[in-house]
Amino acid sequence: MGNISVGIKKFLSNKNTVTVVGVVVAVLVLYIAYNMRVQAAVNPIAVPYATQQISPGTQITEDMVGTMEVPPSMLEGDVLTNSADIIDKYSNADTLIPEGSLFYSRQVVEKEQLPANIILDYPKGYVLYNMPVDIESTYGNSIYPGNYIDIYLRITLKGVENQVATSSDESELLGYSKFISNVQVLAVRDSSGQAVFSNLDEQRTPAMLIFALPEDYYVLLKKASYLNLYDTELVPVPTNESLQDEPDDLELSSEYLRDWINTHTYWDESIG
Repeated sequence: MGNISVGIKKFLSNKNTVTVVGVVVAVLVLYIAYNMRVQAAVNPIAVPYATQQISPGTQITEDMVGTMEVPPSMLEGDVLTNSADIIDKYSNADTLIPEGSLFYSRQVVEKEQLPANIILDYPKGYVLYNMPVDIESTYGNSIYPGNYIDIYLRITLKGVENQVATSSDESELLGYSKFISNVQVLAVRDSSGQAVFSNLDEQRTPAMLIFALPEDYYVLLKKASYLNLYDTELVPVPTNESLQDEPDDLELSSEYLRDWINTHTYWDESIG
């Protein structure tokens, strides 16, 4: 046993021997690493592809996506390799995905990133309404698409610094009143029309909430902005309806406000 130990020590103390062993080990490591890289580049992997032509702005369903095996060395650019990153997303508004094509990240977007995504999801017979907002009125940019809000109407007398009601009816009107309940927000846009939450790397300032209303409610909100003797402001107030399994239906909260607005305004259908 002692002889073996002495032999090993003599072997390791020989600089030429150690150098040769080091070179051999280095060559072996390089060979193994190179072989692994070659195998990784040659061995095919399964990637998703389009089983049919997909038009711009189309929701990509499971039947539109197949898988094929290709060598990794052929995958150039931002190719998506996981079907979960594609299914139920949308083809970009400026993108036609050909049949047989691989999917690229720039081609596949969330619905909120589509310029016209708000036309996809509101009931027939409803009308889109655009409510001006800012950081403060959206509670620090905390109102998201899909959230529910109540709409309050704030009424003040035009050009009057100290609000003094001239009648009991007017006294009931001045200030804040809940007007419409359980309105679902379809989109939050900035001043250039971009979706505020489509790119979380960019800080976008909300300028409008977009939602849909029955036409008679839409007309009521528009009428409220034409009150000659009063200044009006629509105020969004978040609710917890979005947390419910079955949110309550949109409804008018104040019959009194509706009747009063209809009495004091005229609406020309041609300017709607």
